[in-house]
Amino acid sequence: MGIAKTTKKARVATNSFKIGVVCASSRFSKERAEAVEAWMAQNHPDRDVAVVFHPACFLKHGHFAGDDRARADAFVEFANDPRIDAIWFARGGYGSCRIADAVIPRLDAVARKKRYMGYSDAGSLLAGMYKAGFQHLAHGPMASDSVRDDATARGALSWLTTGRTDWIEPSLATDPRPAVAFNLTILNELTGTALEPDLSGHVLMLEEVSEAAYRIDRMMFHLTSQASIRRVAGIRLGRVSDVTPNDPDFGQTPEEIVRYWCLRSGIAFLGNADIGHDGANKVVPFGRP
Repeated sequence: MGIAKTTKKARVATNSFKIGVVCASSRFSKERAEAVEAWMAQNHPDRDVAVVFHPACFLKHGHFAGDDRARADAFVEFANDPRIDAIWFARGGYGSCRIADAVIPRLDAVARKKRYMGYSDAGSLLAGMYKAGFQHLAHGPMASDSVRDDATARGALSWLTTGRTDWIEPSLATDPRPAVAFNLTILNELTGTALEPDLSGHVLMLEEVSEAAYRIDRMMFHLTSQASIRRVAGIRLGRVSDVTPNDPDFGQTPEEIVRYWCLRSGIAFLGNADIGHDGANKVVPFGRP
């Protein structure tokens, strides 16, 4: 499978900046892809920037966008293709941890020059790639977010095309320390695995969605108990949205929970971060600002 076989929308001018869209986890609908392409056509009518959806985005294998091999092969194909300039995760869900060990060793020098952006479940692959020395990674809006809000999409495209954007997490403008951002659940599950990067000296930003307060507390207990995580420069908390109710009520806000475990583990709590599972999700490039 190659670029020419994706969709008729993929036939773009040779001087276009081509962003390859891949699904590393759950299924993506053609209707959603068409909405993204329509947004791109409206905002980039001269096709100076174009998105190219890999055909595997639309495969179905239970929960996933194709089986593990199909998703891994699709990611490697676009990452290693010199005609693709950057890689954009289509959406989150679940599944990138299942293919990371089959993807990362196959990525070549072409792949290492590209920028990659995603968040949520994409964090599993981003973490493993960061550990492997990839230098152009960012926690930020995904392709499916481009139809949510113009500012979100433009901010994401700016970073993908130039490596710079005004849609940046504000603390990065004044803090020279290296930073990373992850969904709490994803990073919690990665600790102790082959995908966990060395975050010593990093500002660690966390966000979460659709978890009960006691689960957030339990994950923070586990995460801050790790010797590797205790070497971070500190933690910033992004938005924790759609906290699911439980009975009895936990009685603490997500920020109170994170502050508690930071204090107990000796990790500095650095305040808030403008990231989350929403249209205001800012870009956090991995490493030094």
